[in-house]
Amino acid sequence: MDALTQAALQNIHAVDKELQNAAFHALLDMTDQPVAWAYEVWGDMLAALKHKDNHERAIAAQLLCNLAKSDPDRRMLKDIDALFVVTKDERFVTARHCLQALWKIGIVGKEQQKKLVGGLAKRFEECAAEKNTTLIRYDICQSLRNVYNVTSDESIRATALALIETEPDAKYRKKYATLWKK
Repeated sequence: MDALTQAALQNIHAVDKELQNAAFHALLDMTDQPVAWAYEVWGDMLAALKHKDNHERAIAAQLLCNLAKSDPDRRMLKDIDALFVVTKDERFVTARHCLQALWKIGIVGKEQQKKLVGGLAKRFEECAAEKNTTLIRYDICQSLRNVYNVTSDESIRATALALIETEPDAKYRKKYATLWKK
């Protein structure tokens, strides 16, 4: 791992929020492509999903999602469950950041896609009694759309449309369905 990457990984824990955000964005850019150092930081990112600071939890969740493409050992198949826990974070902004990044796991391979889609479908059903149900459901539909846009897998489209049909409020069914207009 080069010095620039090491510095960015240290700075995501910085007290200075500008330094932390700059490091975070640099790491997101680096992990847009597969990186050789994924497993050097995997355990730390997984542990940070339980950090006391919600900003660190959000950073860890988003970076782990980006690292899915650098996971030839397919660790994500078991670690995705920890990410789904973050989608229920006490701080909604943290939950939402995680939820909006999860789709990146679904474009890595069929097994990851299946696990992601199943988890998103379960989360869609579970969130019915939560405070921000409509935002959560919209993010889930958007994640499914993002995976579909990359994979063109019609089963994802079918799953999303079936989930949308379970929404009891016609106004929100229509809103979610707008994501699937061609």
